[in-house]
Amino acid sequence: MIKFSEMLDALSYTGSTLAKRRIMAEYFKTTSDPERGWALSSLAGTLTFPVAKPSVIRELVMTKVDPVLLALSRDYVGDMAETISLMWPTEAENATPPELPEVINILQNEKRAELQTYIARWLDNLTSTGRWALLKLITGNIRIGVSARLAKTALADAFGKEVDEIEQLWYSVEPPYTDLFAWLEGKTEKPETKRRAIFMPMMLAHPIETAELEALDLNQYQIELKWDGIRMQLIKSHEIVAIYSRTGDEITGTFPDIVEAISKINEEEFVLDGELLALENGVVAPFNSLQQRLNRKKVTDNIISAYPAHLRLYDIMVDNSEDIRHLPLFKRREHLETWHERHNSNKIDLSEVLKITEHEHLAKIRSDARVDPKNGIEGLMIKNKTSPYIAGRPRGHWFKWKRETITLDCVLMYAQRGSGKRSSFYSDYTFGVWNEENKLVPVGKSYSGFTDEELKQLDKWIRGNTVSRFGPVREVKPELVLEIEFDCIHASNRHKSGVAMRFPRVHRIRWDKPANEADNIENTRKLIT
Repeated sequence: MIKFSEMLDALSYTGSTLAKRRIMAEYFKTTSDPERGWALSSLAGTLTFPVAKPSVIRELVMTKVDPVLLALSRDYVGDMAETISLMWPTEAENATPPELPEVINILQNEKRAELQTYIARWLDNLTSTGRWALLKLITGNIRIGVSARLAKTALADAFGKEVDEIEQLWYSVEPPYTDLFAWLEGKTEKPETKRRAIFMPMMLAHPIETAELEALDLNQYQIELKWDGIRMQLIKSHEIVAIYSRTGDEITGTFPDIVEAISKINEEEFVLDGELLALENGVVAPFNSLQQRLNRKKVTDNIISAYPAHLRLYDIMVDNSEDIRHLPLFKRREHLETWHERHNSNKIDLSEVLKITEHEHLAKIRSDARVDPKNGIEGLMIKNKTSPYIAGRPRGHWFKWKRETITLDCVLMYAQRGSGKRSSFYSDYTFGVWNEENKLVPVGKSYSGFTDEELKQLDKWIRGNTVSRFGPVREVKPELVLEIEFDCIHASNRHKSGVAMRFPRVHRIRWDKPANEADNIENTRKLIT
């Protein structure tokens, strides 16, 4: 645990991406198996424990620390793992800290009753930094500015490989990745990629501004509509059919109607990239309709009938068992059109390639998407025709030009402490609009859109205008107006206001505007799509 905790500590105090890569690369090169593999798994978010949950930690800590003191300290520190690591009352001398592989083995295999005994012993035998790293490991809440992609990039740096090559293998290897490290060190051949419905990392687009877009020769780009659905990857490998979100989460069970349609296709293996949409009378419905299908343990026939799913295809990665990601986009499009001709289905269609060569025409389509936000169009995708299918978000290949956002003037209601670097600041904001009774009702929550300097100003204002406290949350005087930028608004039964914003962020702090001039619920409901 010592090297692992030292690495996490160094990463948490490093803002530079390049410096983070160097820290992780050095760790991967100088640490033996299986520790480095388990560390990689924790950084990449692929490490889970069936029993070791935050509740186990809370129950254990309550036996050692005054609950009131713990709550007050958590409110001040802003992070539970850091609070416990500092407060844990240990008297161990000349203690032997546990090894990371030993910790992982016990966390994965022990029952809940025995687990607390082990965790207590480990906390006794570790320094405050080690305790913090252990608790972060158990809870999976390692917020140190390291994404799975960055961890893989550092791994590539350490052994002189390309990160895309590691990405292609990623879902064919399992923690603690001993086969992967053996290949990286030149000890064995590259692990065999056995797809068998294994997720393949997806290619993503960069946002583009108008000025940058105007410099592009549109004749060199494939232009498609950007639909308001769920980006997905669909895989058929022999009798297995699987659907994944763009982050690699399997959502197969949520869309049995799509699985049924794909299962009828008589072809051994293919991998498709596209968008899951909800259709209403053949028209793409707003995202809120599709959301009724998500996060359900069981999707009933009534739900399927009320919110029928449809698959709109963008790209093809494997065609008839052949990996074609290396081909340019225009060639993959030919493969995709041929595939669709072979396997036509009323549950599947192709994303239309728009014949646009003038920027004015492009701009009009984008503006029309905002005029009628109920048409399911989020904007435009602009893809270089020569681009291969590259995992991640490579620059200069694919762009997204989303429709103009909407803004509302809302009133700050509650503020909550952030996490990580923001644990000392009130950085998570709940805001509302005025209802018919001239009372504020919440319509959204945001923790982005402002600069570090503005965060300091907001934090100072919140501390000086608090009217009530609820643990790490403060209720503030209804006096500060935030101009909130968002993509759209949906009806919502979960919110008191009856509405919920999609992708809200702070656009401006309206220090100049009186709160009674903020927007009201009547005007807000008019924006529902």
